[in-house]
Amino acid sequence: MPPRKKKPADQAELFTASTPKEIQAILWKAADKLRGSMDANQYKEFVLGLIFLKYVSDAFEERREQLAKELAEEGIAEDRLEEFLEDQDEYTGHHVFWVPESARWSSISANAKSGNVGEVLDQAMDAIMKANPSLTGVLPKIFNKDNVDKKRLAELVDLITDARFGGSDDKPAQDVLGEVYEYFLGNFARAEGKRGGEFYTPSSVVRLLVEVLEPYEGRVYDPACGSGGMFVQAAKFIEAHRGRGHKADISVYGQELNERTWRLAKMNLAIHGIDGNLAARWGDTFADDKHPDLKADYVMANPPFNIKDWARNESDPRWKYGVPPRGNANYAWLQHMISKLGERGTAGVVLANGSMSSQQSGEGEIRQALVDGDMVACMVALPAQLFRTTAIPACLWFMAKDKSPGGVKGQKAAAADRRGEILFIDARDMGEMVDRTERVLTDADLAKIAGTYHAWRGTTSAKDAGETYTDVPGFCASASLKTVQEHGYVLTPGRYVGAAAAEEEDAEAVSEKIARLTGELYELFDKSDELAKTVREQLGRIGG
Repeated sequence: MPPRKKKPADQAELFTASTPKEIQAILWKAADKLRGSMDANQYKEFVLGLIFLKYVSDAFEERREQLAKELAEEGIAEDRLEEFLEDQDEYTGHHVFWVPESARWSSISANAKSGNVGEVLDQAMDAIMKANPSLTGVLPKIFNKDNVDKKRLAELVDLITDARFGGSDDKPAQDVLGEVYEYFLGNFARAEGKRGGEFYTPSSVVRLLVEVLEPYEGRVYDPACGSGGMFVQAAKFIEAHRGRGHKADISVYGQELNERTWRLAKMNLAIHGIDGNLAARWGDTFADDKHPDLKADYVMANPPFNIKDWARNESDPRWKYGVPPRGNANYAWLQHMISKLGERGTAGVVLANGSMSSQQSGEGEIRQALVDGDMVACMVALPAQLFRTTAIPACLWFMAKDKSPGGVKGQKAAAADRRGEILFIDARDMGEMVDRTERVLTDADLAKIAGTYHAWRGTTSAKDAGETYTDVPGFCASASLKTVQEHGYVLTPGRYVGAAAAEEEDAEAVSEKIARLTGELYELFDKSDELAKTVREQLGRIGG
């Protein structure tokens, strides 16, 4: 093999770790370079694809330097160093992607001003996918198209060159990029408005689902996985409670309808070192279930709200509790997730508020069957303005296959027997505004909601913290199935926890009240459209 080329001394700084905030600032400037020439969806792919390419190259070079030091300490002869440094197993064995020489950022940067930068980038993406089977079909090859401004693309490559994803003792390179990637996903979701909700769920909502379900080990499934945020947060939860070495204690399964979003999710999991099964390609969960035989321990999802045009098959075996209406897939999502639960499986699902009380098109009967079947464990009413991408107010459904003392996976001792009961939590007054239009749930909010559920369920974490459950008027209440039946199977928490005092309601900020009422009005508009469609269909039949 030819002798290894030595790295120039002035490039040593390339491998010094930048802080996530510095990298975010650099790369958002990079996004601005393309913002005027293409829509948000396109430049999202461009920038995130390049970020990924830069990261795998930096991580590769970082491992290469470590390997060179190890070889030198072992006394390997200099004329054999290159052979060992080009041993692919020395990289993949340390969870580092193998990067062929032509795809390394030093080569890309050197050719950025050559006039064929688009071709260089597409070839680099292709080379990395061929060298790493787990990335097959994932990386974007969209840089050499006629509508791409090559001058701006070359400038973008120069900017990204200044972002160094090398690790440090307190923050590995993988974590640095993970934070940057999540920052960009959130920003792109805001830029795309309503469409951004297709691939991004607000982080505080994702954290709440994970904190309640506590997915320490087992199979985790998301049938509408977007960019993979549920899986990333589950892995973070395990690392925070059991250490980095336990990330592999969960197996990840997901499905995504949109091709571009599926690619984002695959890159997101790769960046975070999560070996997930998102199927060989994207697909419709209802029409083409990619994991037909899966029985999951945890299901977490934020499916699209109130979708009207979905692949409905009345004879589908998933509809155990009733056939969902053609004009709304909310109860199709719920039943699909229930069909995926193992014997002690639990699920957390984000849905529109209307799902808690709707009586249209048989939804009330399906909800009654779910309650009578003792599938519902907890209902949480969320505050307004958590979702920048939709004004529709939302809630959380938590379902459990087994609410008996032995029904919680991974518990050291028996939990509380909650068969025949449902916990209701009204969190509408929680959260704080981070700007004029967006609210987030704080760490204290998350701890209060999740802690209340764990105390009610009697989980190990609640027992270790010495927490016991009691009803709190205006916030939480445990209701029997008989009580729920007396309320007509409506699952709105406010009915059970008690109404807020009049003076407290009057103290609600005008802006917050307007936002809440606006969201409720939008939901009524959706219902009105659905009813109008049904009436037209019926009139059409009569006229025919």
